[in-house]
Amino acid sequence: MLRRDTIVEVISDSLEKEIPELVPRELSVPLDLKIKRAISIVGPRRAGKTFYMFYLMKKIKKNVLYLNFEDYRLLGITYKELAKIIEVYYEMFPENRRRKVFFFFDEIQNVERWEKIVRSLLDNENVQIFITGSSSKLLSKEISTELRGRTLSYEIFPFSFREFIIASKFEIGKHLTSYKKAKLKNLLEEYLRFGGYPETLFFEDKKKILDKIWEVTIARDIIERWKIRNVKALYLLIKALKASKEFSVHRFYNYLKSSGIFVSKNTLYNYMQYLNDALIVFPLKRYSTSYKDIEKSIPKIYFVDSGLYLDDFDLSRALENIVFIELKRRGFKENKTLFYYKTSNNKEIDFIIRKGDINIIEVTYELDQEHVKKTKRAMEELKQRNGLIITWDEEDVIKENNREIKILPLWKFLTTI
Repeated sequence: MLRRDTIVEVISDSLEKEIPELVPRELSVPLDLKIKRAISIVGPRRAGKTFYMFYLMKKIKKNVLYLNFEDYRLLGITYKELAKIIEVYYEMFPENRRRKVFFFFDEIQNVERWEKIVRSLLDNENVQIFITGSSSKLLSKEISTELRGRTLSYEIFPFSFREFIIASKFEIGKHLTSYKKAKLKNLLEEYLRFGGYPETLFFEDKKKILDKIWEVTIARDIIERWKIRNVKALYLLIKALKASKEFSVHRFYNYLKSSGIFVSKNTLYNYMQYLNDALIVFPLKRYSTSYKDIEKSIPKIYFVDSGLYLDDFDLSRALENIVFIELKRRGFKENKTLFYYKTSNNKEIDFIIRKGDINIIEVTYELDQEHVKKTKRAMEELKQRNGLIITWDEEDVIKENNREIKILPLWKFLTTI
């Protein structure tokens, strides 16, 4: 059980904490709800959830308590011990029982049965709760029954390219000069290779930081959390995911078996789910009008940030990956409103957005007739008049037979909402 003097120390440290200078994020979270809901901010480890909490705290200014459940003093606590912390807080500041108090609980999934105390706090009219976690289980559709219907969830990812250039102190302005365009493309090349994790922007040895993010994410969010025993199989799976355009667990299982590495197919499926739950890996299914065909399709694999490819960096994969995550930022959900597609002659289209009309998106570094032809074919098969091809630097419009394909440079796609 937590000692009272430890609790007082944790609370006092929280109240004296200086909030650092922050890069503005595009996420917009309400500060003071008129309905009784906890706000959950969900994202992968090191994507900026804590700093976004600090941003909200800075706006609120008073009657704020921030608790980080990766603080060594709070590791392994239960909901009863969390209740004790809240009790001590009100004993220290009894006047706040009559005031609105804003509780910020960082990495809440580390608290055993945390939902019970959050549910209890929500019954207090003078409380607003913000929680963060590195797990998709904090998304409202997957949260435990005790809190279902009592949360509003927001996803945060590593910096978008728009946030990245702001953090780099670069302003596009209304008119892009040749100098500014060259500078913008240099920043985009850096973003492609090293991604948008905030730490990579402010640390010279970017590869070292990315290696550390991988190491801690896999160690804490996968191996420790799920008590993984076959660590070798997990790392081989990650390596295979980085190298595969499409990924079949069944084929990978057979490969391991032929290599003398024995692990059950169900275990591999579980490992895949753990990586997805930690918001690291996103399998994308093939579009079809048949739900069964969607579920049976072999998924393409995307990572939450192109920087995670590290030594396995591939330019075309990085381009696709950045567009995929940008589409997720814009609210499209993989395997629900976002898919890939294969034409009847087995040509792959990178992305299909299904939200009302179908939007067809192809991504390529250099434009060639093959990409134009398969985009046209997809438009014919899906009965759509408009298509989009994202390239490195080309911009054009192709009109033919009452159909239109926009050619857009990647920098323009990423900087325009």
